[in-house]
Amino acid sequence: MESKQAVNALAALAQETRLAIFRLLVQVGPSGLSVGEISADVKTSPATLSFHLKEMVHADLIEPRQDGRFIFYSANYAQMNGLLGFLTENCCAKDGVSCLPMTKGKCVPTPATKIKRRTANKP
Repeated sequence: MESKQAVNALAALAQETRLAIFRLLVQVGPSGLSVGEISADVKTSPATLSFHLKEMVHADLIEPRQDGRFIFYSANYAQMNGLLGFLTENCCAKDGVSCLPMTKGKCVPTPATKIKRRTANKP
């Protein structure tokens, strides 16, 4: 993931209602929820919900799916995992260790054989 994509995703999540929507969709799984179900759960008016969903689709955090007259939204797990990977890519690098993938919600440091440092302008 590039820095610009990460900034867009984080900006989209930096709002209480959008964060609640995203967490809800992550919990539901790939089948997603209809707009009405999301609205009922987060207690948001349809017009406001439409705005928030548009922002999150633009950031590629959620994906819409048309099913008849209804639109269902689901979390984009690949984008979510890309963002988590971007945020933890150089975890503990200054201490000369690297981290295993997230284990039970924690970044677990392990001895590094080779540390890849990231500069501000290079991926």
